[in-house]
Amino acid sequence: MIRFVLALALLSTSAALAQRPNIIYILADDLGIGDLSCYGQKMLTTPHIDRLASEGMKFTRHYAGNTVCAPSRCVLMTGLHTGHCRVRGNGLWTIPDSDLTVPKVVKQAGYATACFGKYGLGKPLPEDDPQRKGFDEFFGYVDTSHAHNFYPTFLVHNGSRVKLPNVTIPQSGGHGHEDSGVATKDGRKIWAPALIAQKVQGFLDTQSKEKPFFLYYALNLPHANNEAKKGSPLGHGLESPDYGEFANRDWPDVEKGFAQFVRFVDDQVGAVLAKLRERGLDDSTLVFFSSDNGAHAEGLHDSDFFNSNGDYSGIKRSMTDGGIRTPLLARWPGKIKAGTVNDHVSGFQDLMPTVAALSGATLDVGTDGISMVPTLTGQGTQRQHEYLYWNFDEQGGKRAVLQWPWKLIHLNTGEGKKQGKSKGRGQPLQVQLFNLDTDVAEQTNVASSHPDIVTRLEAKMREAWQEPVVAP
Repeated sequence: MIRFVLALALLSTSAALAQRPNIIYILADDLGIGDLSCYGQKMLTTPHIDRLASEGMKFTRHYAGNTVCAPSRCVLMTGLHTGHCRVRGNGLWTIPDSDLTVPKVVKQAGYATACFGKYGLGKPLPEDDPQRKGFDEFFGYVDTSHAHNFYPTFLVHNGSRVKLPNVTIPQSGGHGHEDSGVATKDGRKIWAPALIAQKVQGFLDTQSKEKPFFLYYALNLPHANNEAKKGSPLGHGLESPDYGEFANRDWPDVEKGFAQFVRFVDDQVGAVLAKLRERGLDDSTLVFFSSDNGAHAEGLHDSDFFNSNGDYSGIKRSMTDGGIRTPLLARWPGKIKAGTVNDHVSGFQDLMPTVAALSGATLDVGTDGISMVPTLTGQGTQRQHEYLYWNFDEQGGKRAVLQWPWKLIHLNTGEGKKQGKSKGRGQPLQVQLFNLDTDVAEQTNVASSHPDIVTRLEAKMREAWQEPVVAP
C-alpha cells in the first residue's frame, strides 16, 4: 500500500482560514452522463444542475473511480485508483482507520467536515466508520446494501442508530444485509432521501464565514432498490413516494419513478445553492457535482428509455465509457469562469490533491490524482495524467487503461486473483482497443491493427497493479 506524508501549509488566523473556499461535493448514485440535460438529455430537464454548468465549468472527459459504487467511492475519498486502493469491489473490503482520506486532509487543515447520505466505503463497517475516516458529522446509510432500501427501519447518526417508523417485509433483503429489502405498502412512512436532505439543510444552516467546511452529500439516487422485484408493493425498484409531474406520462411506472428520482437530485442541487445564497456563502463555496459510475439497469429500469448513457456504450459494470465516464460540474463564483466546457482528462482520484491545494494542505507523494486547481481557476499550468486505470474483480474480472485517446480493455482475466494470467477463472482473455477521438461509442476494436499500442498499454496495466493489502 502506498504511504502518504501530509505536510500542512496552514495559515494561523481564523481570518485566513475563512478565505479558503468551502467545498461541497454532491455525488449522485448510478446517474448516467446522459441523464442530465446539460449533457444532452432530451426527455427530462435538470435546470438546477444545468445552472452549475452555465455558471461554472462542465467537464467532458471525467471518469469515475470504478464502474460500481464501493470501489468508486474509495477512489474518490482516498485518491488512489483501483490498482492501489483498499476497496476493489462491492464485496468484503475495508479501509483501515490509519489511511489518509479527503475529510482527514481538510480536517487537519482547519475545516469542519460532514457526510450525509450513502457512505459505502466497503463492508462490513462499524457504524462509526465515517467518524473514524475524518467526518465530524454523519447522517445516513453506512452500508451500501442498506442504502438500497429507501424506507429503512433505521439510519445512522454519528455512530448511533436513529429508528424510523418504516416496516420492512421480512426476509426481503437477502444476502444477510440488515435492513436492506422492501418496505410493506402500509409501512412506507418516511422516505429516507427526504430526511437526509433535511439534515443537509440543517448542517448548512449552522455554517458561517468564520470557519470553512467540506460537505460530502452522497445521495442514493437514482440507484434502484435491487431487492424490489415484481412482487414488491410498487412492482419495481424505483421507490419514489409519488410520480409527481410524471404521473400522467404514457410511461411505465418504473420510468416515472426514475424520472422522479432524477428530479429529486436536481431539486437538491437547487436547495443547496439556495441555502448558500441565504447564508451569504455563495461566493465563498466551490460546488462539485458528479455520479459514482454510469447508468444502471436495475429494479426493472431500462437504461435505454431515457438514453441514460448518452453517446457512450455500456452501463454500470461495463468498462466502456458508458460505465465509467461521468458528469463533473464545478461552480465557484468569481473563481471559475462561467459557461466553460473543458476536455481535461480527469478522474475521481483527483479530488484528494485538489482539495488539499484549496484547503492549504500539501500532499507529499502517495496519490494517483493530480490537482485540478489550474484548470478550475485558469491560473497556473495544469499537469496531465499519463494514464487512468481501472480494475473490477467481478463478472470474471475486468481491467482498463486510458492513455488518451487510446483505451485498452481486458475482459474476463480474473485479475483480482491472478493478475496477468489469461485464464484466471478458466475464461479466455479478451483484448479490446478503442480510439476515443474517432470512436466515442467504442464500437470498433482496433487491437489487431495496433499491436504496438496494445503492448504499451498492457505495460501500463502491469505497472498500475499492486496486490490488494487486506486492512488490519
